[in-house]
Amino acid sequence: MTRIMQQMREELVRRNYAESTMRSYLGTVEDFRRHFQKRLDHMEPADIRRYQVHLLEERKLGVGTVVNHVAALRFL
Repeated sequence: MTRIMQQMREELVRRNYAESTMRSYLGTVEDFRRHFQKRLDHMEPADIRRYQVHLLEERKLGVGTVVNHVAALRFL
């Protein structure tokens, strides 16, 4: 787990997020990082928008699921 993801996990715990939410958020962030194959601290807002399009058009995820993914990335 990267330093940034460890900090995110600690913040999720501090805010008393449910274990399932923490797993979901951390999984989403890891998928996002793997999709672009670059460090999280090098990501830009445009990457989130492109990832959102990828989730909708290529992975064919439902809008509600994509909203959850974006919430995780905003938390990051």
